[in-house]
Amino acid sequence: MEGAKPTLQLVYQAVQALYHDPDPSGKERASFWLGELQRSVHAWEISDQLLQIRQDVESCYFAAQTMKMKIQTSFYELPTDSHASLRDSLLTHIQNLKDLSPVIVTQLALAIADLALQMPSWKGCVQTLVEKYSNDVTSLPFLLEILTVLPEEVHSRSLRIGANRRTEIIEDLAFYSSTVVSLLMTCVEKAGTDEKMLMKVFRCLGSWFNLGVLDSNFMANNKLLALLFEVLQQDKTSSNLHEAASDCVCSALYAIENVETNLPLAMQLFQGVLTLETAYHMAVAREDLDKVLNYCRIFTELCETFLEKIVCTPGQGLGDLRTLELLLICAGHPQYEVVLIIDLMWGLPLYWIFFLINYIWASFESFSIFFLFSNDLYHCSLFLGQNPISEISNSECLLSVLRENNPTLVEVLEGVVRLPETVHTAVRYTSIELVGEMSEVVDRNPHFLDPVLGYLMKGLCEKPLASAAAKAIHNICSVCRDHMAQHFNGLLEIARSLDSFMLSPEAAVGLLKGTALVLARLPLEKITECLSELCSVQVMALKKLLSQEPSNGISSDPTVFLDRLAVIFRHTNPIVENGQTHPCQKVIQEIWPVLSETLNKHRADNRIVERCCRCLRFAVRCVGKGSAALLQPLVTQMVNVYHVHQHSCFLYLGSILVDEYGMEEGCRQGLLDMLQALCIPTFQLLEQQNGLQNHPDTVDDLFRLATRFIQRSPVTLLRSQVVIPILQWAIASTTLDHRDANCSVMRFLRDLIHTGVANDHEEDFELRKELIGQVMNQLGQQLVSQLLHTCCFCLPPYTLPDVAEVLWEIMQVDRPTFCRWLENSLKGLPKETTVGAVTVTHKQLTDFHKQVTSAEECKQVCWALRDFTRLFR
Repeated sequence: MEGAKPTLQLVYQAVQALYHDPDPSGKERASFWLGELQRSVHAWEISDQLLQIRQDVESCYFAAQTMKMKIQTSFYELPTDSHASLRDSLLTHIQNLKDLSPVIVTQLALAIADLALQMPSWKGCVQTLVEKYSNDVTSLPFLLEILTVLPEEVHSRSLRIGANRRTEIIEDLAFYSSTVVSLLMTCVEKAGTDEKMLMKVFRCLGSWFNLGVLDSNFMANNKLLALLFEVLQQDKTSSNLHEAASDCVCSALYAIENVETNLPLAMQLFQGVLTLETAYHMAVAREDLDKVLNYCRIFTELCETFLEKIVCTPGQGLGDLRTLELLLICAGHPQYEVVLIIDLMWGLPLYWIFFLINYIWASFESFSIFFLFSNDLYHCSLFLGQNPISEISNSECLLSVLRENNPTLVEVLEGVVRLPETVHTAVRYTSIELVGEMSEVVDRNPHFLDPVLGYLMKGLCEKPLASAAAKAIHNICSVCRDHMAQHFNGLLEIARSLDSFMLSPEAAVGLLKGTALVLARLPLEKITECLSELCSVQVMALKKLLSQEPSNGISSDPTVFLDRLAVIFRHTNPIVENGQTHPCQKVIQEIWPVLSETLNKHRADNRIVERCCRCLRFAVRCVGKGSAALLQPLVTQMVNVYHVHQHSCFLYLGSILVDEYGMEEGCRQGLLDMLQALCIPTFQLLEQQNGLQNHPDTVDDLFRLATRFIQRSPVTLLRSQVVIPILQWAIASTTLDHRDANCSVMRFLRDLIHTGVANDHEEDFELRKELIGQVMNQLGQQLVSQLLHTCCFCLPPYTLPDVAEVLWEIMQVDRPTFCRWLENSLKGLPKETTVGAVTVTHKQLTDFHKQVTSAEECKQVCWALRDFTRLFR
């Protein structure tokens, strides 16, 4: 929002429209306008004024939320000398609004916490807040709210305070942690029977446990710990208070991961949790599922915390096996939600799980529900009739148990296919699913194929069972491809009548996939004719749509038939020897005019164009170089349509063509012409305001196409006039925080530079090396600077390995030159924040430079980059 500051009245009107306008379009306009206001510099003053006036809850909430957002993302907009007045103003607002709404208090508490973390001049903020508000009972709730969110925000991704400042803050909070604990004890004394105050105390304590700054020796003998277990033991404790206390205990257990260094606290927590067994049984008796789940979470956390002790010193001290017994007690609970919590134990190291298994089986030989498999057994009990049959949802669990416990799977299969049609529909549904899951059994016992297919065909003709039967037939086709070849005519008949069955689109496509897999197993001389018949239904439907004939019940959406053709081409992959004509080539050439006309008719509809391109992609992949006759007309049509409608799928399809034909000498120039023609409208699209952010799919597909060129015909691209503009756009696109697009950009950069590094003994290696050297001389410094900047300020940590690979390849081209480029780039980084906090020291800069430039493996560059970028996050 540029220009003059809007009036408060206008802001009020927008807020009211956002919350109360009955017209959805009015709400949408108000939301957009208020979002623009929040991003403007005027938001600071307007929010402060709204909080001062306190006209209504909605405007105050908007103002508090805006303050929090501005401090998190735009703190640099404020001059340093205004920070103290902002702090004082926020503290005044939270005191004045403390009784208006809890959500407003939370937003203001977050704003104050985020301000404290980014304001190095506010020394000892915890002490300041406690001294100012601890003696006023009415101020304690918002004081606790601030002290709760303060440690939570230390590691917030919304704040880029850097590792140095974060370390400084944690040390400061650790110094004042005893002050906070003393305040919490005072609050408990003043709370009396005030349940809300106790919940705030437990939430705050849990937050400080999570940060890991509480002194374990001090906490071991603290009355707060005893109070937690007292609350959890009492049957009269409310659900909300019980949950808050449980969360706090779990946080404490998680905080003592290193048991040896926190032994006194560990012992107190261990003994405290053991006292909760009776309370658990009481909660089960009262059918209080919320409390049961809380106890189960605590028992599971206890086991994870002390599991190493249990393994190393079983039955001794903190290795007491009563910890596992608590889990087994929970495992016997009939509710699935309770058992699911224990299933989290799957994440433990395998040798620990084996230890648990051995212990449990040794101690409970007659115990019938083994907790690690309780999820599967619970669902299987549904199948066996212990609960209403309508709850059946998955047959895989039954099959997994049958595999382990029933050696006669053939008998199970035989019994299932003989089930009478009079049994409950839900039983038939699950039985059909089971047959599909037992396709491997059918493959080993092909004499079952006929009765199995007959059983599934009956299901295919009934609406409630049709989709499940189609999926099962698909599974049978996928696994029993050779045996199913004799049944191909039957599959073809099903495919011809596909729309007469009441199938979901996914089930219909799955049936065609299975049919195509079987088709690929037929003799080559039969495949052409059979493929033509399989495709003919879909092609005729597309022709009718093109001629606008009445649909007669057939879908009027061409994507239905394009998707079906795509899955046929994708999975018809016969084995073709060198020199043999691909049996699918003729069919695809015959279908091309229909696909071309469909593409042309719907050229403005991105959804249909994408499906056309997908269909053509699998057609080209199906026959490979056998599609050469389509290359020139396909490329011509792609380029013509793309100049008018920039559907990124054309770029993707172009990458497929380069992948198939890029190594063919006679095709290279034509493919380069295609690339250059596609780049012109692409660059124009990306040059628009926020072009990269608004079109990540285009970025993704553009650099997929460019990467294919580097992989298949690098010299062709490196000698072209388009290589420098593409590289410049790649450098600009490195800042794009979009997983797929960024991955494609980095892969292009890596492969481009690697072309001049890897001596693959090809004749053109020296030429490639020379061409890459010319490119890097022109743009190398810019690329290194941009990569470093984007790692520190733009991209999430998961992208760092990709960036490290690019830096590694640049270093392989010319290490001395790279050392100079990296040094120049590091000099350009900010050493302090706008408020004077140290971001990176000179030693940290020089250490990083040395680690990278002396690296002998790419992973060392990645490690250095990971540690260095933490200084800016």
